[in-house]
Amino acid sequence: MKIERKYYYRYLCTAIFAIVVTLTYGIVWYRFAKENNVTGHLLGTANIAMSIGIYLILYLLMGKYLRTFKIGVDRKTNLIMSQIITLFTVAVFQIFISMAVTGQFRFVGKLFVIYILMAAFQSVILSILIIILVDVYRKLFPALEVLEIYGEYQNGLCDKVSSRKDKYHVAKLMHYSEGIEKICREFNNYDAVLINDIPSEVRNEILKKCYELNKRVYFTPKISDIIARSSEELNLFDTPLCLCKNIGLSKAQLLWKRFFDVLLSGIAIVILSPVLLIVSIAIHAEDGGPVFFRQERVTLNGKRFMILKFRSMIVDAEKDGRPHPAGEKDDRITKVGNIIRATRIDELPQLLNIFKGDMSIVGPRPERWEHDEMYAEDIPEWPLRLKVKGGLTGYAQVYGKYNTTALDKLKLDLFYITNYSLMLDIQILFETIKIIFQKESTEGFSEERGKEMHDGLDSGIVQNGK
Repeated sequence: MKIERKYYYRYLCTAIFAIVVTLTYGIVWYRFAKENNVTGHLLGTANIAMSIGIYLILYLLMGKYLRTFKIGVDRKTNLIMSQIITLFTVAVFQIFISMAVTGQFRFVGKLFVIYILMAAFQSVILSILIIILVDVYRKLFPALEVLEIYGEYQNGLCDKVSSRKDKYHVAKLMHYSEGIEKICREFNNYDAVLINDIPSEVRNEILKKCYELNKRVYFTPKISDIIARSSEELNLFDTPLCLCKNIGLSKAQLLWKRFFDVLLSGIAIVILSPVLLIVSIAIHAEDGGPVFFRQERVTLNGKRFMILKFRSMIVDAEKDGRPHPAGEKDDRITKVGNIIRATRIDELPQLLNIFKGDMSIVGPRPERWEHDEMYAEDIPEWPLRLKVKGGLTGYAQVYGKYNTTALDKLKLDLFYITNYSLMLDIQILFETIKIIFQKESTEGFSEERGKEMHDGLDSGIVQNGK
């Protein structure tokens, strides 16, 4: 019942948001119509109702798509950014819808100003509401008491889960070797079970027991789980059968993806050209060094290419020719570099790589060939992420961090590849806008992690679980 009440609370929050934005839009829409004396079309009851209805539907659809209504699930910052992006996106769409409904295309400039100001006002109001509603949620629904069942692979999941103190409290840890019976006897003492990378046979038994007891369960997927998740159900016989085509992207998907890569990268290069020029001047002015940094990366089917980035480190930052991952506080990073790395501006020259065809806008992040070979030695499935072109942004970039482990990056990238759609690309682009404002997504490697990677390149070994 406690879990169900959470859903009811979220529905209530969604209703509050919908009422606020619809009411403000309705007032703005009505006043605009009256002030401009377009009574023949705008003040008709049907047209007003139609415009408000379309606005509400757009808001709910876009909000659901961007996880705007996940009160108590996502962090406040995420929710606020989702809300802002949703409001401004819907406002822009509504400009064209308003003109289509009324047939009054001469008001495009005026509507743009009015709707953008309206979205800004709504953003402030709803941001305040989000902070209040999340705080209320946390008081009404304390963190879940979680039982973690762990295996041999130390992936730090317990620490990650425990970092969300508002949602989870890992109250007890049990090793899977303690036995199914002993583990199951503990279920009634906890709100949820967390299965952390244990052998499949034991995991399956625990999953079935949790299902039998209506117990909420979280588990880390194995690579085979991710591949199977994209399967198609076949009802050809009286035995359940699933089909995994395992062909990557279809020719039609590849064609559309390339079309949008060329279109969007071309538009972005033109629009961002002043930014590119200013950053180029600033980099060269700081130390007189080159503006761009070129590095060999690996993309589709293992093909190598030279990736372009704005130089954010001192000249000859890797004098020995070996990779040295950037640390959290790295004195090799220049003053300009600190700014462009934090805002992701250092990645913008890759628009040229995309336009040329070396990369895609969305896809697995292309790795250095040294890292790629190193990871492949330890994780045989690593090359599976090369079924598509590397991307400027991607699933692992928006849902992971800069220092996310290789195995977790692989799993995230496989989620993208096996569930690819154009809508998923659009969602990732919106999520990319959000993560620019999240510090944790730009974290560098700690000194220990950086040393581990550097030593791993010399030995050819990096320890990861599966």
